[in-house]
Amino acid sequence: MERTKVIAYDLGTGGIKASLFSQEGKIISSVFISYATYFPREDWQEQAPEEWWNGIVVSTRQLLKSSGISAKEIASLAISGHSLGCVPIGKNGDLLRKTTPIWSDQRASKEAERFFSQVDYSDWYMHTGNGFPPACYTVFKLMWYKEHEPEMFSSVDKVIGTKDYCNYRLTGKLCTDYSYASGSGVFDLQRWEYNTCYIEAAGLNPAIFPDIFSSDAIIGSLTKEASIATGLCQDTVVVAGGVDNSCMALGARGFRSGEIYTSLGSSAWIALVADSPVLDFTYKPYVFAHVIKGLYTSATCIFSAGSSFRWVRDTFCTDLLNREQETGEDAYGQMNELAAQSVPGSRGVVFNPSLAGGSMLEPTPFICGGFAGLKLSHTRSDIIHAAMEGIALNLKVALDLLQSYVSVNRDMLIVGGGAKSSLWMQMFADIYGLPVIKTNIDQEAASLGAAALALKGVGLWSDYEQLSSLHHVECRYEPDKEKSHYYKEEGLPKFKLLTRLLGEF
Repeated sequence: MERTKVIAYDLGTGGIKASLFSQEGKIISSVFISYATYFPREDWQEQAPEEWWNGIVVSTRQLLKSSGISAKEIASLAISGHSLGCVPIGKNGDLLRKTTPIWSDQRASKEAERFFSQVDYSDWYMHTGNGFPPACYTVFKLMWYKEHEPEMFSSVDKVIGTKDYCNYRLTGKLCTDYSYASGSGVFDLQRWEYNTCYIEAAGLNPAIFPDIFSSDAIIGSLTKEASIATGLCQDTVVVAGGVDNSCMALGARGFRSGEIYTSLGSSAWIALVADSPVLDFTYKPYVFAHVIKGLYTSATCIFSAGSSFRWVRDTFCTDLLNREQETGEDAYGQMNELAAQSVPGSRGVVFNPSLAGGSMLEPTPFICGGFAGLKLSHTRSDIIHAAMEGIALNLKVALDLLQSYVSVNRDMLIVGGGAKSSLWMQMFADIYGLPVIKTNIDQEAASLGAAALALKGVGLWSDYEQLSSLHHVECRYEPDKEKSHYYKEEGLPKFKLLTRLLGEF
């Protein structure tokens, strides 16, 4: 039986999506499996690697069953994984920690301070492009392990990322790719290799960091155990895959310099693909090596977009959730209908969505979100509308920062779950002051990027040019001049004022 199909996994913060793709790059079937995030202490955010692996196993079996596709037709697998993972593997090959910090965990702030007492922060940033709050990055989490869990740390052989752990369970190989390594805190963007000076300054052994492969390189085939667990053939090969930001960039048509897109998911970012990184120590755009060697994905982000909107749903709209369970009517769709009853400016209500802390766009990483301008006359419609505006306005701040480095005067592609809302997409067009487009690849960009790597890795594709033809514009939203003027002259200044005030709490 000819092997012309691949499976791509989108290992996200909220769960894993397994998608079966044809040789043409079209989705045949998808399955989603959720898993938990744990918050054992303030600033700690952890997930269980074994729950990721269980997601791989369960989703793969369900995918094969629901699609009716034989495992003998699957040529390769590739994973897009959420960034800055820190999974310790022992010298005996065992997982050394049941739960491990994810990208947004910031427990290692003191370790970062200690590192920067020896290393110039600006020099480090300009070499690594690591523009998140430093404590998020893997090297500082490693320093925290060494300081607070010395017995465990003494047994460490390698520390790998999220998708790399799943690759390890699939193949037995401990390795990573360039895009994921670029979030380690010790990767030199210009040289495309680890910077041993930074590793030594952190008090670490360079051997703890895994070998690096190209994102579309084959790293091995399935072990017997992985084959039995997933139902896939043992000779199915695994391609290295990449970090979610870079896989999504590829899936969003970003396989050449100059492409830009907005990702609107649990977190959200605006990313530019270019042949040089966008670096500025004042505002610190964060940069990942692209999954295509020689390109970079430079972005500015907000930590809590869809997750803040979900909080609004869970806090203010429990009746809509109950109705969803009873009738199947989507709670978010009901929220859109309510929001449509409000007006630009939400009748004076302003929302900052920094419920998970602040990125480098904000005055402090410890900023909290909040509503302002509430009156007894305001309704739930105004609150929902303000939440949508606040997320879009926060991303407008991110866009303005990128536009200070490069002119953005083309259509803005928006991908992610939020792209399903026509009300929100029109709001983005008005706030951005740019035409906004939604294609058929809205929530599938990261999956498509991983699938492209899998297809290229086994030679089913010779390059990535086919990605452009897979995108079909479904909706285009032109900015309304009057509304754009309001947001520029009133809405955005009010949002920035609220941000400054919240930064002082």
